[in-house]
Amino acid sequence: MSSLRRFTPGSAVAPVPRPAAIPTAELDRRRDEAAARFAEAHWDLGGLAYEMAVRDHFRLDVLQRKAAEVQELDAELSHLERLTRLEEAGAAGACPNCSTPYGRGAGFCSSCGTKLVETVVAP
Repeated sequence: MSSLRRFTPGSAVAPVPRPAAIPTAELDRRRDEAAARFAEAHWDLGGLAYEMAVRDHFRLDVLQRKAAEVQELDAELSHLERLTRLEEAGAAGACPNCSTPYGRGAGFCSSCGTKLVETVVAP
């Protein structure tokens, strides 16, 4: 059974809990560090491929491992950049279904219609 309850008169509407806010300076620092790690890993992947080409000996398993590392760092960087944009836009959060930013007081996502509030019966 769902933890969401049907709205009835006299019940309070509580927003879906958001992750704890990260201070802007901390978010910027983490984003900059992630960008530096991504750039270095990307550079290393290119150097690795070059060295293998020069020696005419490719190790696909090594290249795939390094590419997977670059992909993980790229995903982390994208997440931090999205959080930064949300912070700059003054949004209340992002839709858990489609990641569209929503403003304070929004009950439903303007893009996909996902319910953003939880109905709680007042004691």
